Amino acid sequence: MTAGLRFLIIDGYPRKSRDDLEAAGMKLAWKLYADMLLQHLPDAVYDALLPSDAGVDMPSAQDLHNYAGIIWTGCNLSIFDLENPSVVNQIELAKAAYEVGVPSFGSCWGIQMAAVAAGGEVEPNPKGREMGMGRKIHLTPEAHTHPMFEGKPPVYEGFVSHDDMVTKIPAGGTLLAGNSFASVQALEVKHKNGVFWATQYHPEYDLHEMARLIVAREKKLVKAGFFRGHDDLMDYVDRLEALSAEPDRKDLRWQLAIDDDLLSDPIRQCEFVNWISKLVLPTAGR
Repeated sequence: MTAGLRFLIIDGYPRKSRDDLEAAGMKLAWKLYADMLLQHLPDAVYDALLPSDAGVDMPSAQDLHNYAGIIWTGCNLSIFDLENPSVVNQIELAKAAYEVGVPSFGSCWGIQMAAVAAGGEVEPNPKGREMGMGRKIHLTPEAHTHPMFEGKPPVYEGFVSHDDMVTKIPAGGTLLAGNSFASVQALEVKHKNGVFWATQYHPEYDLHEMARLIVAREKKLVKAGFFRGHDDLMDYVDRLEALSAEPDRKDLRWQLAIDDDLLSDPIRQCEFVNWISKLVLPTAGR
């Protein structure tokens, strides 16, 4: 019985950062996940939590019992910034979710939360920012038989935007995917009573959303050398948008080196869909 299953979507972006994303034409992080959730579970309901906003009441452990699943979006905070009360509160919430045992899923910030709340570590990536497309992500041997990756190619690409990376996998964690830029691209963490599936890349993004994120991050990306300037960046963005509108265009697929692992919902969203069918639904009736 899936009707009325309730989910908690946690979007840790501060208000100013959310405003910047919207100004660039991007959906907010919680809305990206809400849309993907309803795409695959149309009868689901959800609460969106914005823990970086002033005066927000964080859910209690008892509140978490009301949810069939918890979803962590991306976020531009640093999880090792323990002087930020929002970061500390979010880590405590993730720890409570492990105690309660509600299944969790997350991307980017989510994989870092999965690790840190269970005793792992996150540090800045010495290679700098991984941006746009995470190339040649490959499954570990453990992932080939793991339910999170049922239906996923052994080597694939994913949408990425991050400076930090998991550097220590906690006890109970299983490395499921990595690439040459970030060795931890997907994890399962079993801790206390909970299970957390997470990716460093973003299954909730599509080509249009990535194009708008590049616009939102223009100053950082030009400074970091990804683009020579505004015109160079906008030329790339325009080609991404054109391929988004016409995903069968051979010329753009070839020029941008983008294939079905990024353009096809069933492939790109595979991990999230498996989380619903193999973790959430089997435990929802208990």
